[in-house]
Amino acid sequence: MQLPAKKGKGRGPGRRGGAALLPLGSRAAGSGARNGVLAMGTSLDIKIKRANKVYHAGEMLSGVVVVSGKDSVQHQGVSLTVEGSVNLQLSAKSVGVFEAFYNSVKPIQIINSTIEMVKPGKFPPGKTEIPFEFPLHVKGNKVLYETYHGVFVNIQYTLRCDMRRSLLAKDLTKTCEFIVHSAPQKGKLTPSPVDFTITPETLQNVKERALLPKFLIRGHLNSTNCVITQPLTGELVVESSEAAIKSIELQLVRVETCGCAEGYARDATEIQNIQIADGDVCRGLAVPIYMVFPRLFTCPTLETTNFKVEFEVNIVVLLHADHLITENFPLKLCRM
Repeated sequence: MQLPAKKGKGRGPGRRGGAALLPLGSRAAGSGARNGVLAMGTSLDIKIKRANKVYHAGEMLSGVVVVSGKDSVQHQGVSLTVEGSVNLQLSAKSVGVFEAFYNSVKPIQIINSTIEMVKPGKFPPGKTEIPFEFPLHVKGNKVLYETYHGVFVNIQYTLRCDMRRSLLAKDLTKTCEFIVHSAPQKGKLTPSPVDFTITPETLQNVKERALLPKFLIRGHLNSTNCVITQPLTGELVVESSEAAIKSIELQLVRVETCGCAEGYARDATEIQNIQIADGDVCRGLAVPIYMVFPRLFTCPTLETTNFKVEFEVNIVVLLHADHLITENFPLKLCRM
């Protein structure tokens, strides 16, 4: 037996499923426009020619802007902007100390250039590719610093494509990051090997030295002048230790300094931590030290008038009696 269909209350013809009609210009019609996609099916994308997106100062940044849509797309012009800036941020402990910093920690603009790609008109249905070339030149005495993603210092380069549209249609915007590497250093890098010995007597900032267990740890780093694309290497030997060892770790630290004439704020934060030994290490056994510098989170050591980016490595030994032993080594990173 077939039941009679229920009549929809207050629904117009063809309005199945209770879908509500939205007025033109409402949020649903324009959602996602900032990501280069409109609800109507029009999308905007930037494709950079080099797969690794790595460029150097003076090179030509090239690629295509791709406009896709089922229907023809009316527009008021398409522009492409290259932006590069250094964003400085104060840590919570520094904000109250240096009021003058509020004026000096504004973003430092490295490069900002816009080109008009397409004049107002209409794109046909389907996919349209618009090629572009952008010379990476800076004006005056500015420098293209290497891309670096830090905590208090951030150096970033982006391509932004804007498609302007009529009053009732939302503008389309697509952003894409590319990476800048600094010029390789000329000449040969001089290695600077460091030998170290850690005993209770060599430690600093110890309140009750007499209560510390006896230990002797020796080792060496092959060089503290490091090529950023090559690993930090060395070895460590636990000669003796009264207390059992829990763990030995290698900690890479970024030291970021933001400053001005009134003073500066210096903050050290961890980038990565690698455990090189677990448990009570055999005495007299050479433990290898090996650390690869992570891409984007490290850059060649940088010093300017407004900010500094430096790096350090800590060898951290944790004993069973909850004693934490740390030996610090400043590093100088460079690109060869």
